[in-house]
Amino acid sequence: MTTPGDIELLMSIFRGTPVRDLVDHNLGDAKFRIPKFAARNTEFLTHPIFNTHDTETEMLRYLKKLESRDLSLCHSMIPLGSCTMKLNATAEMFPISWPEFAKLHPFAPADQTAGYIEMCKQLEDWLAEITGFAAISLQPNAGSQGEYAGLLAIREYHASRNEAHRNVCLIPTSAHGTNPASAVMAGLKVVAIATLKDGDIDLADLRAKADAHARDLAALMVTYPSTHGVFEPTIREICEIVHTHGGQVYMDGANMNAQCGLCRPGDYGADVCHLNLHKTFCIPHGGGGPGVGPIGVAKHLVPFLPAAAALNADVDLNKRVGPVAQAPYGSASILTISWMYIRMMGPDGLKRASEIAILNANYIAKRLHPHFPVLFKGKRGLVAHECIVDLRQWRSSGIEVEDVAKRLMDYGFHAPTVSWPVAGTMMIEPTESEAKHELDRFCDAMISIRAEIDDIANGETDRQNNLLKNAPHSARQIASEKWDRPYSREQAAFPAPWTREHKFWPSVARIDNVYGDRNLFCSCPPMD
Repeated sequence: MTTPGDIELLMSIFRGTPVRDLVDHNLGDAKFRIPKFAARNTEFLTHPIFNTHDTETEMLRYLKKLESRDLSLCHSMIPLGSCTMKLNATAEMFPISWPEFAKLHPFAPADQTAGYIEMCKQLEDWLAEITGFAAISLQPNAGSQGEYAGLLAIREYHASRNEAHRNVCLIPTSAHGTNPASAVMAGLKVVAIATLKDGDIDLADLRAKADAHARDLAALMVTYPSTHGVFEPTIREICEIVHTHGGQVYMDGANMNAQCGLCRPGDYGADVCHLNLHKTFCIPHGGGGPGVGPIGVAKHLVPFLPAAAALNADVDLNKRVGPVAQAPYGSASILTISWMYIRMMGPDGLKRASEIAILNANYIAKRLHPHFPVLFKGKRGLVAHECIVDLRQWRSSGIEVEDVAKRLMDYGFHAPTVSWPVAGTMMIEPTESEAKHELDRFCDAMISIRAEIDDIANGETDRQNNLLKNAPHSARQIASEKWDRPYSREQAAFPAPWTREHKFWPSVARIDNVYGDRNLFCSCPPMD
């Protein structure tokens, strides 16, 4: 990262005069500081991939080849439910390349980071206003880490009131899998709460469990809108039940994309809530990239937000929750994306985005319902920002939800979330980024697949050798001289008009997912 130019600049600063070159300065060789016992004496980077790209052009082509195998938002909508795969606008991304943010050390002196700190503080204030909370901590690096930080705040709040024995966390069976994991990590005991057939929390079971654990109740973890994709009308009552029994309400904010500008967790009873900035607030999501999961808290929990000792010399960490991330503001260099998003959208734009996200989801639900039953709906027959379609009825014909997911690849679409939160279903979230014609294109693909399912169910197509069971169809298969399928190559590869205009080819054909999960193997060249 350091060039001769950097050294020249540094030396010129100390000298007070320009330094044109380093000819007269013997900088010496850097000392080898790795201890002998830790020094590596075996070869490394021996895989051919590290030694075959000898020019920048070759490297460019290699990276482009990898990129071409990835279906992204550039090609079609990414309808993953509960993941909010929305557009990350170019204008929002510009600042992450600015050295003022990208190269700033997280513990740089405060007098050198005034703009950086101001940006972080503004983002905290905006998020507090959006959620209705007293304060925000940007420190958690992911939603799961936000859950952990929020539960630590609740735990320490109880301890400060001499109620450290409160260690029971109520969690609905429909919750995100990270909820019980975070609760256990925070030292809490998980007690499951039943859900009704319509997906709502079972209030009778909640009251019974709250009564049974009244002395030790620490918190309830709830997702709103629910994991089943509906606005639970009893959310205020749910919060009141927990508060009446001395507990705190932790809200999983994964579905905040349906709330911005419409409702605020702090107003309807939540005490703490994490936000996925890498979902609702436009930081790119997925692929193991950087995430940000800040938490908002009500006034009584502010003293228990995660603290960074290096920035708060007067903070007694024995009385506060310590840092949950190594940097005071977590993944601070990418916070500029969410700052730009909120600044450009403004209050009206954020509200409009939520409205369009809900409208898009309900449009898909209405179009698909005659073909694939929508599993959960609100009292008025509507969903929130995502919907769950049920495919379990075709199991008797040999069709599984995975077959539909694979077949969607032939139509040029990434599959929605499969078998979660209900096995045998698909959770679809279009976000506000998609225009009506793209929603129609996805719905047309699903409806076309339904017709292919009917051919199998009616016995017109073989139960094993059919379009769905063999999907996806790669270019190598289509171009092969041998074709022993009971359907045409055209049916396999070009099932919709848009696939003729622009075809995204899956790089591999059907694989056994379960076998790959259960049988690990090394893809490296053999040792010999």
